[in-house]
Amino acid sequence: MNIKKYLSSVTGIAVAAMAITSCVQKDEWDTPPIQCENKFAAPNISLADFKAQAPATGFKLIETDQIFDGYVISSDESGNFYKTISFQDKPENPTAGLQIEVDRSSNYADFPVGAHIRINAKGLRLGLDRGTVKIGSVDPTYAIGRVPASLLGRYVSGVCGGNGLEVVNIKPVELPSLNAAKSDQYINTLVKVSNAQFSINDVYPVNKAYIDYVGGAGVDTDRGLEDGAGGSTTLRNSGFFSEGATLLPTGNGDITFVVSKYNSTWQMLIRNTKDVNFKGSRIDATPPKGGTAIAYSGAFLEDFESYPTTPANLEVYPKYVNDPLLGNRYWQLKTFGTNKYIQLGANSGTGNYVTYFAVPVDFTAASKFKFDVNVGFFNGNALKVYYTTNYTPLGDITAATKVDITSAFTIPQTPTSGYGTLAPAGTYDIPASVTGNGFILFEYTGNGSGVTTTIQLDNIQAL
Repeated sequence: MNIKKYLSSVTGIAVAAMAITSCVQKDEWDTPPIQCENKFAAPNISLADFKAQAPATGFKLIETDQIFDGYVISSDESGNFYKTISFQDKPENPTAGLQIEVDRSSNYADFPVGAHIRINAKGLRLGLDRGTVKIGSVDPTYAIGRVPASLLGRYVSGVCGGNGLEVVNIKPVELPSLNAAKSDQYINTLVKVSNAQFSINDVYPVNKAYIDYVGGAGVDTDRGLEDGAGGSTTLRNSGFFSEGATLLPTGNGDITFVVSKYNSTWQMLIRNTKDVNFKGSRIDATPPKGGTAIAYSGAFLEDFESYPTTPANLEVYPKYVNDPLLGNRYWQLKTFGTNKYIQLGANSGTGNYVTYFAVPVDFTAASKFKFDVNVGFFNGNALKVYYTTNYTPLGDITAATKVDITSAFTIPQTPTSGYGTLAPAGTYDIPASVTGNGFILFEYTGNGSGVTTTIQLDNIQAL
């Protein structure tokens, strides 16, 4: 055989095979990189109008070419978004957001934050899935399934801008409070809230990380957020969050997040820790009360008889500081018979409670300190007593150096049902080395689902 003719034939067959292969839809064979091809026709419906078709229950199968544009606002680069892409209809002041379920990871490589994308939803399902409107594939198990990686290019494409994919700057919607973000209109849109911080429970007494770890593995974790307007919500972090071991910032500032919802529970999602800018001074969601007439004395008796009974449950005592560090419960004025005293308990509450009652003392002049105490429905020790010489009235009580003197007193551990009787707790001999102005701190520690013991205090005295 003529070798030139043989090579010519082989070459021809190879070229033909390549030509045939190039005509096959790659979507059916592998996972091609998403390229900026403007592969879909111009939009024929807005994202908002498309989303409005979602039924109140179940799903709708899209059977016609419904093409709309969006801008990517989520990123799975740090692992906090799992096989989903969130996008909104405009780079700023969006009117609607949506989420697509995708059975692949590293979506940020092809669809970074700000990417202009175009979706043809024909063949996808649209529905309300566990509180959030989503689109996804037909699935025998789930109402809204994940689009197979090999078929993603059939439904989603980048929009060209200049020499490649158009990527724009996303401007978050600035909202006045965290509560304002808890609205269906903001789901799957990027928002920003100022004057926010992590809940005190998450940064004190232990400064927690973004996620918890069990057996060395990260687990999905909720952290609390609060703001200066009294709003609150949950920040949800994935167990795969690569920055999960980072300690939560303890300050105050602004936070940017994608609004999300799981059934009736609001869950806000950050892309990475850069979305959290808490560098300012922390605000106190439950500020201390009283403290406007602080007077340091070495000899006094506080029996609370001078305080009015109306309005009920008085919480403001000008000569003292009443400061809830955890939770929102203050020491309150109570009356039994003709006797007045202050009281605090965690019964019927939720979460942790730590509240201080700070009594000013001139430690140079005083040599002893004592008080009366009573408990109700005892189910655990709830009261501790400290002295401090560096607490600033109405300031950050966590910054004070506290010396535990609880052992100098006898705190009853009965009754377990009903109330006992107010009685002297004992006397603390103030050491000669403790001088100057300072405070005796009564610390109540309880939990709505743990120690709920009620504590009553009366006849607080220095001499």
